[in-house]
Amino acid sequence: MNATPTWDDLSPGDALAIHNAADRLVEEFGAIIGKATIELFLRTSYEQFAAHATLTHFLPLMSERYTRQHLQALAKVQGSHGHGQPIVLFLDVHNSYRSQLAMGWFNHLAPGRAVAWSGGSEPATEIDPAAIAAMAEIGIDITAEFPKPWTDEIVQAADIIITMAGPQPTFNGKRHEEWDIAEPAGVPDAARSIRDELAGRVRALLAELGLSPRDPIAQTVGQHALGRQTADRPTSVQG
Repeated sequence: MNATPTWDDLSPGDALAIHNAADRLVEEFGAIIGKATIELFLRTSYEQFAAHATLTHFLPLMSERYTRQHLQALAKVQGSHGHGQPIVLFLDVHNSYRSQLAMGWFNHLAPGRAVAWSGGSEPATEIDPAAIAAMAEIGIDITAEFPKPWTDEIVQAADIIITMAGPQPTFNGKRHEEWDIAEPAGVPDAARSIRDELAGRVRALLAELGLSPRDPIAQTVGQHALGRQTADRPTSVQG
């Protein structure tokens, strides 16, 4: 069993990757957030993920991506950074299933026109394989995502917060919706059903935001649903 990686004992490869990540983040945010704060966020992210990671070679990438999201949120809260696009935050307990499906749909249907974040109050170590498989069936790849915690800055920076049960942060008057969707982890048929329900909810949300969904695979989802209905029908027997 491999020892848990630590910040003070980085491998040469991880040390180089973290150094390059810090340079990129300082270049992106250095004008509005101090270098020491950026490096502290990066170290905190690395240590947080390292404590539970099952695939340690992805730690530098995960740490950089989460730190970037955290810095974007902090900068927006401070009023010093913004892209003008609405930010939707999908929250549940483990950030491994429902919130990942919802974010996958959102990013697919509104690429470059809105921002989707997700998080969990008790993040799992990986996305549920059934969720990945269900999205892959319709051509949406969510394998690059990973469960993440939410922070006060991330909650404050979001314009719309969607929760799916579990402990809820303080919303301070923000728009909030509760999507009551069960999470039967690891069950393929249930994952497809939840996937298709979330597709409708995300499309409705985008319509409310005035964003016409880019929808090249809507027919595919409909065909999956029709196929399940057809499979459930009794087969007629001719005598």
